[in-house]
Amino acid sequence: MTGAADGVEYAPGELDRDATFYVAGHRGLVGSAIVRKLENEGFTNIVGRTSAELDLKNRDAVFAYLAEISPRYLVLAAAKVGGILANSTYPVDFLSDNLRIQSNVLDAALANEVERVAFLGSSCIYPKFAEQPISENALLTGRLEPTNDAYAIAKIAGILNIQAVRRQYGLPWISAMPTNLYGPNDNFSPTGSHVLPALIRRYDEAAKSGAWSVTNWGTGTPRREFLHSDDMAEAVLHLLEHYDGPEQVNVGTGSDLTIREIAEMIAGIVGFEGETEWDTSKPDGTPQKLLDVSKLAEAGWTSKIPLDEGLERTVAWYRDHVGAVRV
Repeated sequence: MTGAADGVEYAPGELDRDATFYVAGHRGLVGSAIVRKLENEGFTNIVGRTSAELDLKNRDAVFAYLAEISPRYLVLAAAKVGGILANSTYPVDFLSDNLRIQSNVLDAALANEVERVAFLGSSCIYPKFAEQPISENALLTGRLEPTNDAYAIAKIAGILNIQAVRRQYGLPWISAMPTNLYGPNDNFSPTGSHVLPALIRRYDEAAKSGAWSVTNWGTGTPRREFLHSDDMAEAVLHLLEHYDGPEQVNVGTGSDLTIREIAEMIAGIVGFEGETEWDTSKPDGTPQKLLDVSKLAEAGWTSKIPLDEGLERTVAWYRDHVGAVRV
């Protein structure tokens, strides 16, 4: 293998549209958006496997598959994900499953000398009380949010895996850390989803049933930043073609709202006219998670989809697929 560690500098540039491009997690929220983006950009050999076709926790199967397809590019968007309830209830699953998925895919990519890899993580890698907005150098400077620390540790391990490959083998692999994502193909489970899809489902069901109230967890005061999955997909391709470096890159909008404000926006979009109550006995999670996206801006990319537009599109998609969404 050759690369920067061997004295050969990698210059990012336009990817070969005809090369084999493997998207791990191609049916999920982020992976499906990346596939749509690649198709729109003219990539002709995008490959992926569902979890039923390929269990990424099965090391031998992953190695055999990558040897078979021999991809030139790879985006690792596959992960076990969930909201506060799922993360705090099943920390072993979130730690073990994600570590195995990451190690298997990245080790197999290394064995097959995949030229360009993008590992996708999460903003939960940063300390619970990190200075806002959170810059990339805040990593490993403080304690994590305890409700999702197992998932965060797994994602931190993924970042270090990318950095280790760069140091030892010189391959131009990169990491991108998105803020809270939303959009088509999200998980709308009432117990396993993240906050925004959970709110969409809750308020839409209440509006349709004529319920007089909706109860949300916590106080509604934590601030969150949200990025549409189509924006994330565009950012990933942009980074693959314009950025090379060992440090993870934050991907977000640079602005945030309180959970209460988000809930009010969703209630208005779905037409819910009742009252919203807050169960303050339930945890809030991290008080604020706003990413510093200056590094991304320096690489030449900023978000395009306003939150109100993205929410309207996501609600419309959810209603069109309500019988088939992940629950």
